[in-house]
Amino acid sequence: MNFFKKRDKHVIPNRGKTAVFMDYILVIIGSFIVGITFNVFMLPTHIASGGVAGISIVLHWTLGWAPSYVLWGLNVPIFVIGLLILGRSFGYVDYAMKTLLGTIALPFAVFVTAGMPAATDSPLLGALFGGVGTGIGLGIVFRGRGSTGGTALAGQMIQKLSGLSLGVCVSILDGLIVLTSAFFLSLEAALYALVSIYLTAKMIDVVQLGFNTEKMALIISDKEDAMRRAILDEIDRGVTRINSQGGYTGDERPMLLTVVSQSELTHLKQLVRSIDSESFFIITNATEVFGKGFYQRT
Repeated sequence: MNFFKKRDKHVIPNRGKTAVFMDYILVIIGSFIVGITFNVFMLPTHIASGGVAGISIVLHWTLGWAPSYVLWGLNVPIFVIGLLILGRSFGYVDYAMKTLLGTIALPFAVFVTAGMPAATDSPLLGALFGGVGTGIGLGIVFRGRGSTGGTALAGQMIQKLSGLSLGVCVSILDGLIVLTSAFFLSLEAALYALVSIYLTAKMIDVVQLGFNTEKMALIISDKEDAMRRAILDEIDRGVTRINSQGGYTGDERPMLLTVVSQSELTHLKQLVRSIDSESFFIITNATEVFGKGFYQRT
């Protein structure tokens, strides 16, 4: 039975053996960061912030079960069931292999670092640093184009069976785990777990997208030519002219698109106002901007 999609070389280019090898290294490094964070911050302070790791914390403090064995006992079957239910929609072979690696590496990391002393006995510090550390570790795993399995994979299965969005499915699973911790551990621990989940999501974004401060601007002006020349000459940034149409009037309204750094944003705003104070001007965040004048793609 062919579980995986065949890679289309025209859609996903061959990244080379070295790049693929580094992906596997990132999955291992990220898994160990999550494992260390688990043992020194999350487990000692009872922060069950969702995921299979959260289940293992609840079972550890209620039944005395070793978290690493719980992680292995749940992650591996979830991975196998995922292959059977998701089939080809599971993904490409290399993604599946890296997910299997993460599924095994995370419990192993928890196992070998189980003897590390707790960094704090404060639930607040455990939630804060636990969320940050978990987010950094998972972000590194995701940069390696892998996964640690668990509720993310279970969410994919529920998504296929229920038709709900993946985000909703994962949120439901994590929410149930947090509610379980409120019942079996304490309401305070569950509230701190919510803080940890939030920080984890934010840190994953930081690792994935970085601290880029570029801004994208969309400008609609009757003085389009003067605006375009000013951006090109005075700010020295590229600009793209987009044909657009007014929704009410139906008139053709050229729109300019440009990307500038945070330090150039004030200059751009002053420039736009000075040329056409009646212009329609939108500024939004732009992450991972690649190309001339910005970052080079790796």
